[in-house]
Amino acid sequence: MRKSEPIEDAREDWTFRLRRGLQEMMSRHFRLLDQKFDPGDFEIVKVEINIPTLPASFEGYRIVQISDIHYGQWITLDRLTGVIGLINQQEPDIVTITGDFVSYSKENADDLINALEGIRARDATLAVLGNHDHWVDAKMVRSILIKSKIIELNNDVYTITRKGYALHIAGVDSVTLKKNQLDKVLQKLPPTGPAILLVHEPDFADISTKINRFSLQLSGHSHGGQFVIPKLGTPFRGNGFWKYPLGRYQVKEMILYTNRGIGTNAFWIRVNCAPEITVIDLRSGEKQV
Repeated sequence: MRKSEPIEDAREDWTFRLRRGLQEMMSRHFRLLDQKFDPGDFEIVKVEINIPTLPASFEGYRIVQISDIHYGQWITLDRLTGVIGLINQQEPDIVTITGDFVSYSKENADDLINALEGIRARDATLAVLGNHDHWVDAKMVRSILIKSKIIELNNDVYTITRKGYALHIAGVDSVTLKKNQLDKVLQKLPPTGPAILLVHEPDFADISTKINRFSLQLSGHSHGGQFVIPKLGTPFRGNGFWKYPLGRYQVKEMILYTNRGIGTNAFWIRVNCAPEITVIDLRSGEKQV
């Protein structure tokens, strides 16, 4: 491998091995602790997004977003099943999952399938992969999604129609692993109709907003920093979430929302940064008929 080429297999990277060892240690020592689902551990955040070009037939269209499950660590089968119950209670039109289904291990993949296939959305459940999904085994994660009837937007577009009008949901693959192909997405994206972009890494918004085609970008990756100082935000930022670590941002003409994730990474702790289920209601700029 030439020095100029990116290392795409993080298993060759010592920092990845260190984090994986830390996670495995915590899994061994914390497995005897109470790992039952408590709905009070999760915050349901309700957001309204106005899209001026959204057809009136999509007024009130509900998107429920989760991100960064990191299954097999703090997120156990019981917790994930409980989260999916909370998702279904929101009666979503569509569910979006913005990457990192797994952390460092392939174990218990069948349990993950059994949980995810319980998602109930009127139209579809859509997803993009995150960096951890590629680091562990992208082929395996994609197999899980197929068996769970979740549609992966691997540099692709999914279109929903209402009364003859369209809403496009696009997705790009992991930016961290340089799998993103926005040009390929744009080739598939129809020239008319509002469009929403799913991408794991929120800082990609600085690129996607330049296209002037997306009204909204949904991302995760950051876990909200897992530690938030009131009124100041999170001091913990990293590759792909330096600028936009949590919540809502206006990035030129596009709105970005960064979900705090439902799982954890590195340390099983959150301070002022509860795991998040985002409930997004779209508002149309057109008059109702």
